[in-house]
Amino acid sequence: MAGPVQLPDQYRSNILKAIPADLRDELINIESQFTVTSEKLKQISERFEQELREGLEKEGSNISMNVTWVLGLSSGHETGEYVTIDLGGTNLRVCLVTLKGQHEEIDIKQHVCRLPPAIKTRDAETLWDFVVGSLDEFLKTHRLTENRDDRLPLGFCFSYPASQDYIDHGKLKTWTKGFDIDGVEGEDAASQLRDALAKRNLPLELVALVNDTTGAMIASAYKDPDTIIGAIFGTGCNAAYVENVGSIPKLKTSLPPDTPMAINCEYGAFDNAHRVLPRTKYDITIDDESPRPGEQAFEKMSAGLYLGEIFRLVVLDLHGKGLIFPGQDASKLKEPYRLDTGVLSALENDSLETCRIRLEECLGVKVTLDETRVARRLAEIIATRGARLCSCGIAAICRMKGITSGHVAAEGTVASKHPKFKERWTEALGEVLNWPRDRKEDPIIIMSAEDGSGIGAAIISAMTLARIHEGNTDGIQAR
Repeated sequence: MAGPVQLPDQYRSNILKAIPADLRDELINIESQFTVTSEKLKQISERFEQELREGLEKEGSNISMNVTWVLGLSSGHETGEYVTIDLGGTNLRVCLVTLKGQHEEIDIKQHVCRLPPAIKTRDAETLWDFVVGSLDEFLKTHRLTENRDDRLPLGFCFSYPASQDYIDHGKLKTWTKGFDIDGVEGEDAASQLRDALAKRNLPLELVALVNDTTGAMIASAYKDPDTIIGAIFGTGCNAAYVENVGSIPKLKTSLPPDTPMAINCEYGAFDNAHRVLPRTKYDITIDDESPRPGEQAFEKMSAGLYLGEIFRLVVLDLHGKGLIFPGQDASKLKEPYRLDTGVLSALENDSLETCRIRLEECLGVKVTLDETRVARRLAEIIATRGARLCSCGIAAICRMKGITSGHVAAEGTVASKHPKFKERWTEALGEVLNWPRDRKEDPIIIMSAEDGSGIGAAIISAMTLARIHEGNTDGIQAR
């Protein structure tokens, strides 16, 4: 039975031979804790499918399976000019997107600014003041308010679990990605933004609130009709796909049963009951010390926000046992979230000497080449587990829907920047779905949707305005 993708056994053997016996034993132990076998992947995926189905059946389920009121995929004929904002886990992005149809290039002007860390634990007013202030600055920079009496359509990409009674509505269920902003949970984030826009008297009309995962799927489908799923493998993890209205028992609607409806899974919360995920003591520490213990169990083991922190905790543990950096002050290593996923990517991608220098700069200690080799192996072990776990949610959707081929539109820094994520993810997906070992090509392929969130929000805004024009206002608030 296939195991995790890794470097050749000779490489691993050379690392183990070169280091002291006590460190070697500890490294072997850590590797065993983080290895996810094919059998375990299948067990996780089966449980995943159960939780996905539960989310379609009733509200309040562990995986939300949020109805988005995006009725199907884009036609590719959407056109027009749209302002979008993307409130992610790390950055706020403001865009002006001009759509010209699927056969023409999409014109996009954008400004990206890093979210001030303090905002993540402040209050609603501080958040929306920052968002609207950034919008105001963008409009002025690009002279979008000059000589116009109408309001520009605005698509709002809100990358957090929200229930939507309408497409231009979104009640935040719980903050994720390290956010804990007071006064937004349980409230309509779209309404709060609308009020903040009115306060500044900005000429924008909020048309649609979109999750980044749904946005990635729609943006990809605009150009690629083989798109089957949108996925986020970045700061957080999630997926979106298209379900038939008749297969969503919790949705009470007069729409025909075969009406396509985009579902935002919000499956970072998978297995919050800890039934199947193979948690280590490091995963438990991350959960216990997070702003929301007991929530987002799957995300905390596989998403980019946490991979660097898992690595830090493992290295700190080894240092505490005197196995690496002996006798040195590694106080920087005690700073939570000091190391991000970029460090893991570099450890696998850069030369050994470059990695050694980077570790010394990050940790403020002298690092030997053997210690660098150990760090590289740890990065491989942790990133491999993350990629393999990420395959389980996609496999569960494919099994549930009977999907056997197509493109998964993936957005996020882990998918786009980690040098071996796609290879490891694909190998694990094949193990779960029992693809032939001698296959000539992979039936399900991960594709880049790097700019999906902003463009996706624009396309969904266009789809929504087209529905209003046609008189199809299901899931759209009265104006």
